[in-house]
Amino acid sequence: MKNITSLSSVDSGSKLTLPVLFAFAAIYLIWGSTYLVIRYAIETIPPFLMSGTRFLIAGGLLFALLRWRGVARPTWSQWRATAILGILMMCGGNGLVTWAEQTVPSALAALLVTTVPLWMVTLDTLFFGGPRPGWRVILGLGLGLLGVGLLIGPADGAVEPIGAAVLITATFLWAIGSLRARSAAVPESPWMTAALQMIGGGAVLVTLALFTGEWQQVDLSAISGRSLAAFAYLIVFGSIIALSAYVYLLRETTAASVATYAFVNPVIALFLGWLVGEPLNGRSLIGATLVIGAVAFLHWNRISQPSGEKSIPREGAVMHQQDGVDPSRKTKQPWRSAA
Repeated sequence: MKNITSLSSVDSGSKLTLPVLFAFAAIYLIWGSTYLVIRYAIETIPPFLMSGTRFLIAGGLLFALLRWRGVARPTWSQWRATAILGILMMCGGNGLVTWAEQTVPSALAALLVTTVPLWMVTLDTLFFGGPRPGWRVILGLGLGLLGVGLLIGPADGAVEPIGAAVLITATFLWAIGSLRARSAAVPESPWMTAALQMIGGGAVLVTLALFTGEWQQVDLSAISGRSLAAFAYLIVFGSIIALSAYVYLLRETTAASVATYAFVNPVIALFLGWLVGEPLNGRSLIGATLVIGAVAFLHWNRISQPSGEKSIPREGAVMHQQDGVDPSRKTKQPWRSAA
């Protein structure tokens, strides 16, 4: 496998070949569907146990494939660094999203996850030495917060309060892990990095399932065929196939183009949720529009800056909380063209 070492080498003039179109379809449709599929998986499988075993299996299969293909064995320091990222992102990020979907509709969960860039701008400025955001970024943050407020506000808010708090915590931990990933001593191969993060985060999730009593709650005879099918879908399609398509696209086209999945996924999730009867009122639609619009505004504001301006690092780095690969982590240099 060809390792990705720098996003600056991505060919901005690449053509939309059939494989590229299929890869875009994979990250748009598969990752957009995973929120609903998670809801089906946890109908009869406890959330932490489902998420943990999913990542252990997917990460283990990917690790074995990479070693078979000759990718270098990770060092102890790389295992340790990716384990920390896996705890923050796979466990704290995806694991909490999975738990929250017990009470929060999948479509609205996807929308709240899209707020990760809002956290990243704020945390990067406050704790990671990032530049002070300009008025355009502040405007984007304000629009995003207004949208979140409409989604989780009191009285007729669209999201159950405890579930909303858990989702916000998940996006907070995901953003911390993403920012920490810039300087973490992870493997050069992004595939190997993703595999190790899934293994590390999955191990912690399975342990958490033990301490929360989920192991005792499991009744194998009561697990439905729909939950098993959803579980298999998340392993094969959500974690392995879509991840491979994502990394392939980072090599074949611009990272800014790849990042458009962050705006398409919640739309797909909203549509699928509506198809299966999840509640969707006018207030939630307005909130959804503001959240997606704010993230898009932050993203396009960054990539449209004149080259002489100091870039705003990482506000467009929406990573999918199913895989843990950060497109900005392929190089230790300041973030430029990636999104």
